Amino acid sequence: MTEATNLTADTPAPRFRPYRDYRDSGVEWLGGIPSHWEVKKWRYCCHVTGGQISPDDEGFRQKVLIAPNHIESGTGRLLHLETAHEQGAISGKYLVAPGDIIYSKIRPALNKACISTGDWLCSADMYPVSITESRLETRFLLYFMLSAPFVQLMVDQSMRVAMPKVNRDKLAACPLLVPDPVEQRAIADFLDRETAKIDALVARKERLIELLQEKRTALITRAVTRGLDPNVLMKDSGVEWLGEVPAHWGTKRIKRLFRHRKRQGFPEQTVLSVYRDYGVIEKSSRDDNFNRTPEDLDTYQLVNPGDLVINKMKAWQGSLGISSLSGITSPDYVVYTPDHEENDRFLHHFLRCKLFASVYLTISNGIRPSQWRIEPERFENLVVFLPPPAEQDQIATFVDAETTKIDALVAKVYEALDCLMEFRTALISAAVTGQIDVREAVAR
Repeated sequence: MTEATNLTADTPAPRFRPYRDYRDSGVEWLGGIPSHWEVKKWRYCCHVTGGQISPDDEGFRQKVLIAPNHIESGTGRLLHLETAHEQGAISGKYLVAPGDIIYSKIRPALNKACISTGDWLCSADMYPVSITESRLETRFLLYFMLSAPFVQLMVDQSMRVAMPKVNRDKLAACPLLVPDPVEQRAIADFLDRETAKIDALVARKERLIELLQEKRTALITRAVTRGLDPNVLMKDSGVEWLGEVPAHWGTKRIKRLFRHRKRQGFPEQTVLSVYRDYGVIEKSSRDDNFNRTPEDLDTYQLVNPGDLVINKMKAWQGSLGISSLSGITSPDYVVYTPDHEENDRFLHHFLRCKLFASVYLTISNGIRPSQWRIEPERFENLVVFLPPPAEQDQIATFVDAETTKIDALVAKVYEALDCLMEFRTALISAAVTGQIDVREAVAR
């Protein structure tokens, strides 16, 4: 990991030497480049396909359709493939040829590009880029587009609007570095090999995160449905999805614990959001929420500590929780105020446990899963199983303590993942901008 922290945009990787001779590229953000490399305008090497199609025949509907959500950020990898028919209407899409690079023009900071391997379609949020310069290698161009300097340039030049978007003319004016084809292939081969090693490490750490999260989920579910005493007398809950619960636990319907209230007109309060993994948090604490907050917050709903907040569209994914914060949240959410003396943290964990999430799915309706909306009346009739107050406190304290430990481990693994991805991007950037000479490494 030493190399991961030492490799920066202007410092060659310790294992690789720089080129012998450099010259000024004439481009501020590229700086010095190997003296035998060329600098060319994008428009003289590549062409962005224009002309959207709106066919009706079945042939187009069976083509693979690529959208930004199908591409992994920063790696050039496809996450999954879907046909146009599987995704719905195909009007307003572009034809993509094998060997074209598909580049996401929206939110360029997400750094999404990949190489097409077939006669595909891409969404109107993407540019299909075909190479017109015979000396330019596709894999080298892809790596150049994944490099940090190129991404930063696109971010700086994207339109200053709510949804940043790369302008076609700005892209056409972008400088490209063009070594000779043999050297381009050597650089691409090197990066294929080295990024594969990094990706293997990333996959192992991602699997570790999955295992830790599975352990966290199982721990919560067992504690809030079975208690902490392994020898406690059990009884049939009478609820098929739950099975047995401790015999001394009581029951209440959610409508006996909470009242639906919609309090508006508090625009000065902090904006809150509901996350599947965290419950109710400050919206500004996350950088992965792309839902724009409106300027007028008068319709946003007041949330007080102890209130239950539900994202109606995503409750079946676990997007609900009892707030420990004061603030305001979307008018599209459901906010319930407490009408009970139970332990808030116990109820929070119980209502968010994995078993309950499957129940929320059965009481949600919609055209497709991404738009399923929970029915508040059916939710309010669900039964909550409640230990005595002292036992609720013990369970809540136990769950909070154990999940805090697991969350700390997960955070450390994420830090390691960030270092690996930073190293990956820095290595690509150093190779495709000529900061390091990898030809000898490829020969070995």
